[in-house]
Amino acid sequence: MAQPALDNVVEWTVSELSAALRRTVEDAYGYVRVRGEVSGFRGASPSGHCYFRLKDDKAVLEAVIWKGTHARMRVKPEEGLDVIASGKLTTFAGSSKYQIVIDTLEPAGIGALMKLLEERKKKLAAEGLFDEARKQLLPFLPEVIGVVTSPTGAVIRDILHRLADRFPRRVLVWPVRVQGETSAAEVARAIAGFNALPEGGALPRPDLIIVARGGGSLEDLWSFNEEIVVRAAAASMISLISAVGHETDFTLLDFVADWRAPTPTAAAERAVPVRSELMARLADLGMRKLSCWQRGLEQRRKELRMLSRALPAANELLSQPRQRLDVCAGRLPRALIANAQIHHRQLERAASRLSKRLLAQRIERGREQASALRARASRAMETLLDQRGARLERADRLLEAFSYRNVLERGFALVRDGDGQPLRRASAVKSGARLDIEFADGRVGAVAAGEAKMRPMPAPRPRRRRGSGNDGQGSLFGA
Repeated sequence: MAQPALDNVVEWTVSELSAALRRTVEDAYGYVRVRGEVSGFRGASPSGHCYFRLKDDKAVLEAVIWKGTHARMRVKPEEGLDVIASGKLTTFAGSSKYQIVIDTLEPAGIGALMKLLEERKKKLAAEGLFDEARKQLLPFLPEVIGVVTSPTGAVIRDILHRLADRFPRRVLVWPVRVQGETSAAEVARAIAGFNALPEGGALPRPDLIIVARGGGSLEDLWSFNEEIVVRAAAASMISLISAVGHETDFTLLDFVADWRAPTPTAAAERAVPVRSELMARLADLGMRKLSCWQRGLEQRRKELRMLSRALPAANELLSQPRQRLDVCAGRLPRALIANAQIHHRQLERAASRLSKRLLAQRIERGREQASALRARASRAMETLLDQRGARLERADRLLEAFSYRNVLERGFALVRDGDGQPLRRASAVKSGARLDIEFADGRVGAVAAGEAKMRPMPAPRPRRRRGSGNDGQGSLFGA
């Protein structure tokens, strides 16, 4: 009886059963809130989704946060953080597990937030973001002040009112949310936006930035503890004042800012001096400067009067130079006459040396020297021409001795091809080729009648040394 009963059970595929279980879990539980400790979180995956587990002392629940949801979250998951997660319970058929798809995440009480805050503070301090050495000096009197805050709250009104009372300056307000999930990203973008403004542009670049918010609980001020805000403030090239909360409230932005104000009103007071006090101080400094100048002038007058008494009279200073001038003036006519006489005698001696007789003798010697040089040049030219003519004649005889026309005179002929190139071998002549035969008395054209026939060459006769035999043939060069 048992076997037929089992045969009547409906068969499911794995996919159908997984889908049925998923519908059952989602229908039974739907949207839930779960408290647990984040475990196994290693950051977002390459796709941007986050996968981790929520656990307590007895059980573990798989959790996932999709990429878009994670970007909007005010509180991000961190390893070991005690949180309350809200989301939809579902199953994952790929591994037969149930999991929670988290929509919102919040710390489980103040203790969890303080623990997260301390861990984040240690991490950023280890990177050197809170070092005093990297903080910038605030400008004494900024021309433009940028304020990052909510445009509708009392904070911006307090800042503007305090600036107007002390020293009116131009204020640029970058409106942001100071609480909520998107607050941290908006504040970070505002700080970076002020730094990105070009100098000398249509919208002036601030000389000072104030990040301000009123008081509130730790959860309300949490946006100013986010890493994105802290790192944006650390990267700011413009001096920054943190004015978040009341005097007893502290955020991580306070540690990285160049100056921490206990209240937004105190930030405005630190940003600019009191104009009336500056004017009074300038007036006092002006009076002190004038008094110092007058005292210095009077002192110089006294010193000048004392020095003038010690100086001798003008007549005493000029008496001796006047006497020397008179003596020199009396000597000057006699010195001029003596000088003129000396130069006159020197001129006469020079004129005597340049007499006509001496000049004629010099001209005659010059003519004789020129004649001698001309004769020497003529003889040298004739000798050179004779040498060049002899060398040319020898070269002509040598060229005539080596000319091939002498060979033609002895009965030989020079055979050339149709291109005028000499033929030295019978093997180079083809049948029917046109030939040009040169004799001693002219040229004759011819046509080759047949192929060349090779014949043995006679043994070469021994060469005789020139002038060693009596064959009757003399040397071409004479011996």
